[in-house]
Amino acid sequence: MIRKLLNCLHLYNIIQVNLHSIIFCNTLKLYFMAFTVPALPYAYEALEPHIDKETMQIHHDKHHQAYVDNLNKAIAGTENENKSIEELVKNAGSISPAVRNNGGGHWNHSFFWESLAPNSGGSPDGKLSDAINEVFGSLDGFKEKFNAAGIGRFGSGWVWLGSQAGKLVICSTPNQDNPLMDVAECKSAPILGCDVWEHAYYLKYQNKRPDYLNAFWNVVNWKKVAERFKP
Repeated sequence: MIRKLLNCLHLYNIIQVNLHSIIFCNTLKLYFMAFTVPALPYAYEALEPHIDKETMQIHHDKHHQAYVDNLNKAIAGTENENKSIEELVKNAGSISPAVRNNGGGHWNHSFFWESLAPNSGGSPDGKLSDAINEVFGSLDGFKEKFNAAGIGRFGSGWVWLGSQAGKLVICSTPNQDNPLMDVAECKSAPILGCDVWEHAYYLKYQNKRPDYLNAFWNVVNWKKVAERFKP
């Protein structure tokens, strides 16, 4: 009887060790293969007074982190866990709503942080400036149409400037969709995006989305936008 009990305890210990090993390995795998939130390329307060420090902290550390966490959960153990974020986003509509929403959220925000910079704003130059003038008449004309698309987005979403066959186009997408997605109503290669979810501006601008969009132009990283533009 005692021998049987000892054998059972021994077997139990083996099972526990194996279970812990499996859990540890899965956790380790997830850690090394999971997507992560990129660090901001500037300090939280660097965009003040146009975008405040608290909004940047919550937006980056909480909202973006939540998208990344949920994306990692959605792809863990599936055929999609080794794919790049670009591959996931481009085929989001055929994968799952979780990948569409959270993969889009991760790509969009990573793109957004790089679209902003302290001590920036002003106006673009070179080929990007020429393209804006050709399509929209002037930089002010472009800003007016871009802002209108952002204000006109019902609920939450994004407004984009994209390149379509070498020509600039403005469009707006709902939720965390973007023009790269297979489900996008307007397709292009984005070169500038503005987050018009309330979490991007509500602490400072409350419900005044037009004020937020006007302030946005003071922090646009035109150098980065120009790098993305492929006429």
